[in-house]
Amino acid sequence: MADPRLYQIGVLTGLLVYGMGWLDFDITIARAALLLATVLVTQAVCDRFDGPRPANVKSALISGLSLCLLLRTNDPLLAVVGGVLAIAGKFVFRYRRKHIFNPTNGGIVALLLVSDRVWLSPGQWGAVAFFGFLMACLGGLVVNRASRSDVTCAFIAAYCALLFGRSLYLGEPMAIPLHRLESGALLLFTFFMISDPKTTPDSRAGRVLFASLVAFGAWYVQFRLFRTNGLLWSLAAWSMAVPLIDRLLPGERYGWVTARRPQKFSWLPASAGSPTAAAAFRLKPEATGLSRSTQ
Repeated sequence: MADPRLYQIGVLTGLLVYGMGWLDFDITIARAALLLATVLVTQAVCDRFDGPRPANVKSALISGLSLCLLLRTNDPLLAVVGGVLAIAGKFVFRYRRKHIFNPTNGGIVALLLVSDRVWLSPGQWGAVAFFGFLMACLGGLVVNRASRSDVTCAFIAAYCALLFGRSLYLGEPMAIPLHRLESGALLLFTFFMISDPKTTPDSRAGRVLFASLVAFGAWYVQFRLFRTNGLLWSLAAWSMAVPLIDRLLPGERYGWVTARRPQKFSWLPASAGSPTAAAAFRLKPEATGLSRSTQ
């Protein structure tokens, strides 16, 4: 699959449809439609003002579907505000044209900071949905190999080490940390938020460092500060350190590969006065172009 976002959209859509139809997710069709319309319109408006290019529908859909799966509020206006903040934050908080916060994470954290009428719904997944989502996410590691999934592997390894290390130190049975890992929200965070290639460090060493810092921050918030949503708070906090990590550990900037143009050829005149008429022109292939768009 040339564009891994298509796979992500398919997985998130399937999970949302299954959750609403069979798991009684606490979100209505009208609310889901409102959220998706909000992110699409906001993306179109922001892209219009940011430069002459089409609206980035794929990235907006990923953010909107993730909000549908996680964000809960009884106020539809707050849902709309969350969608606007998620997309607009990509265009407002940028450093060298690289946005700092993951859209979904940034929108949710902003709402949690300004209102006590929003919450997350991490415990809405049944065993069947969790296993199916896990298999789809693991399949996404193959599809998203170009999207730098090394940060996903580094995060889950560091987070598991912290959880199991704490349980071993306290003498807890291993069933406790295993139960903490059986969360659909954790899968959504691991495979769709922290793995966003447009907001993670450019170098592999930087991404491993970033993933480890986020894992430790989440563990610290949950088990030292005794606060909920440690994953979201930690990702938002350490995302602000990404520009510094990129400066210390530089690497190649990522761009979504969305299309391949066929190889083109240009006729170049040979040097004047060539004795051979056949050498008057020569064929030179240009490099294959890759069109890139920002999330």
